[in-house]
Amino acid sequence: TLFRSQLNKGMAFTLEERLQLGIHGLLPPCFLSQDVQVLRVMKSYETKSNDLDKYIILMTLQDRNEKLFYRVLTSDIERFMPIVYTPTVGLACQQYGLAFRRPRGLFITIHDKGHIATMLNSWPEEDIKAIVVTDGERILGLGDLGSYGMGIPVGKLALYTACGGVHPQQCLPVLLDVGTDNEALLNDPLYIGLKHRRVRGAQYDELIDEFMQAVTSKYGMNCLIQFEDFANSNAFRLLNKYRNKYCTFNDDIQGTASVAVAGIFAALRITKNKLSDHKFVFQGAGEAAMGIANLIVMAMEKEGVPRKEAVQKIWMVDSKGLIVKGRGKLNHEKEMFAQDHPQVKTLEEVVRTVKPTAIIGVAAIAGAFTEQILTDMAAFNERPIIFALSNPTSKAECTAEQCYRLTEGRGIFASGSPFPKVSLPNGQTFVPGQGNNAYVFPGVALGIIACGVRHISEDIFLTTAEAIAEEVSDENLAEGRLYPPLSAIRDVSFKIAVKVVDYAYRNDLASWYPEPEDKESFVRSLIYSPDYDSFIIDSYSWPKDAMQIQDV
Repeated sequence: TLFRSQLNKGMAFTLEERLQLGIHGLLPPCFLSQDVQVLRVMKSYETKSNDLDKYIILMTLQDRNEKLFYRVLTSDIERFMPIVYTPTVGLACQQYGLAFRRPRGLFITIHDKGHIATMLNSWPEEDIKAIVVTDGERILGLGDLGSYGMGIPVGKLALYTACGGVHPQQCLPVLLDVGTDNEALLNDPLYIGLKHRRVRGAQYDELIDEFMQAVTSKYGMNCLIQFEDFANSNAFRLLNKYRNKYCTFNDDIQGTASVAVAGIFAALRITKNKLSDHKFVFQGAGEAAMGIANLIVMAMEKEGVPRKEAVQKIWMVDSKGLIVKGRGKLNHEKEMFAQDHPQVKTLEEVVRTVKPTAIIGVAAIAGAFTEQILTDMAAFNERPIIFALSNPTSKAECTAEQCYRLTEGRGIFASGSPFPKVSLPNGQTFVPGQGNNAYVFPGVALGIIACGVRHISEDIFLTTAEAIAEEVSDENLAEGRLYPPLSAIRDVSFKIAVKVVDYAYRNDLASWYPEPEDKESFVRSLIYSPDYDSFIIDSYSWPKDAMQIQDV
């Protein structure tokens, strides 16, 4: 128990427990409550000045005492989320080889093809309900980090538990190592992954196919498989290939879409009009952009707008300029949003020509929303919507301060990574909203696991976006927030999970029966608690005569 992080209580073991478990003497002669342990962790945490050291302190705690780790995380989720997830997790991934302490997930390589089922047996837990898998090719906005990408599934699943209440023993982080095209890593003697170029094509596809089959054979068809940080070329292809065969979703496409659309729904309460009254320009046309655009179209269709008309309200700009009909080499996803318009090369020109009501940045190009673009947006619109969603903070299209200053406080701003409060010379103060996917995936995962959803439809992500927007109060909007405070994320996740469960049973997507009458109580009963278990042996005696020892 002392050496298993799921069971370890450290100095919270009572004397009786220490004696019964045979660990007396292995701990100092001191007995602490969990609250005091939290204070001890915080004291140690506060001695660290840089975020990577703070990340290592928290990860080491997770390795040592899991329940205390989640107690610390949930005690101030707003404070710790930027450390265990974006932006610090990006830095941690870049340094993963040096920060690596002990295994926290399963590393499956291209050389293990044909043996993945055997490899899953290496994982000590049997009852796996959720897997986050990456191949490390597009980690946040940082690019190909190969094996170092393991930090992302580990961080994501920590938030499944901290924000959603999914049991950590039911979560499995997986890194599929097929090599890396990152020259710096290939030439680094300390790199901990496969030192060859990425394997692509049929061999790669066979590895993913085998992985999906092995997982569902061992853990069941209801096992949730979340794809994370795959390159654009694979992300859409794999989502379309597997979405109707397995219980799977891609957070970069669907999770990002849900959280962005939730922010737009909240913004509509400020602009006081309908979604179909808006015109959107996207900086970037990759996974996130396509996901958001498709969900916006779906939401407009729900408003009664014909699909063709909805698509015409979405303009995409990629590295070659505006995506227009007749432009060569457009993939299927881009083709869908190609506009009938002359070629325009730069984002500035597109904004000036199209005069959008909203600009959404998802291409990880720092500073893409220039001073000119922000002042133009403020000139065209009373309340321009400006979403700088790229992660980490170093890749944001503009800062919160730039947005509020250049739009004279009229901009409706959201970002992917956190920004501090902004005070303008006129005395206005804004709290920028963070469009963090953590509002989406923990609640969605909890709901899907709770009722055994087999296939995850797009409707679930639209339902989630509506649920998040409903949680934004008028007070939040008044101070510039388009999302509920991160401190309320556990409540938001719980409400999303209940809505997902309700939606699943209404639409015959659930596989656990009978249907629970009280869905709130049903979901609440499944939520993980970081409270310590008691290890005192149940000790009692029988009546004396019943225990009498028979003698010869």
